[in-house]
Amino acid sequence: MSISTHVLDTARGEPARGVRVELYLGEELVGTGETDADGRIQALVERLPEPGVYRLVFFPPSPFFRRVELELELDVGDYHIPLLVSPYACATYRGS
Repeated sequence: MSISTHVLDTARGEPARGVRVELYLGEELVGTGETDADGRIQALVERLPEPGVYRLVFFPPSPFFRRVELELELDVGDYHIPLLVSPYACATYRGS
């Protein structure tokens, strides 16, 4: 079980660099990273500790959103969870 992500700044039409992302299992921080020049974090964690409910927290470059938090039910498998963000809108999906 692994998790990766990327953040796209849809207002500028380019990857969002330097966005901090945190992953929690319950209240325990299990992974953290910052997006690279392509807006990606290849492996927020190489291996998730166990199946369960995780919180993926993004701190995007937006004058409105201070943070975007997703609560995810993760099981066995690999996950890619992108965030599309603009100054006043955001969206996410399960990527491949």
